[in-house]
Amino acid sequence: MMKGFICVVAFAGIMLLGACKISLSGASIPPGMKTVNVAVFENNAPLVVASLSSQFTEELKTRIRNQTSLSITPNDADAVFSGNITGYSINPVALQDNRSGANSNQPLAGANRLTITVSVKYVNNLDPKQSFEKSFDRYRDYRPSGSPQAQETALIKEVTAQLTEDIFNAAFAQW
Repeated sequence: MMKGFICVVAFAGIMLLGACKISLSGASIPPGMKTVNVAVFENNAPLVVASLSSQFTEELKTRIRNQTSLSITPNDADAVFSGNITGYSINPVALQDNRSGANSNQPLAGANRLTITVSVKYVNNLDPKQSFEKSFDRYRDYRPSGSPQAQETALIKEVTAQLTEDIFNAAFAQW
């Protein structure tokens, strides 16, 4: 009798788990969603970095590929990401005393902040209530050193990764 009860409980538990969607990535892909379209995010920022548009778009696609089973398609899709890069700036956030050089009374930037802002429209064609249109921004503070171009390239990669994570979570991690 007890063996039969344990089997029934075990079977019910397995059936219950089978009905749940378990995801280790934190993503909660709506049932039935199979495809997504990621349009190119045009760079409309006042300060334009030539590779930022393609780099950002590809990073978002890569995050979706790596953390979901969705297929990226250029055609009609169950969900669509579109938008543009609206801001790119590097501004000083900490000043230091300049005790050397010709302009010794002019302060130097002790740290700078690279900020990227992206306007995103996410359309969930299966559940329009899950759609959104909003702006995301992220920044990274850094101390100027070495090759400015190499440093900027690494910072863009870090900030882009943070932005795509925020966008991915807004679309697929509704807790």
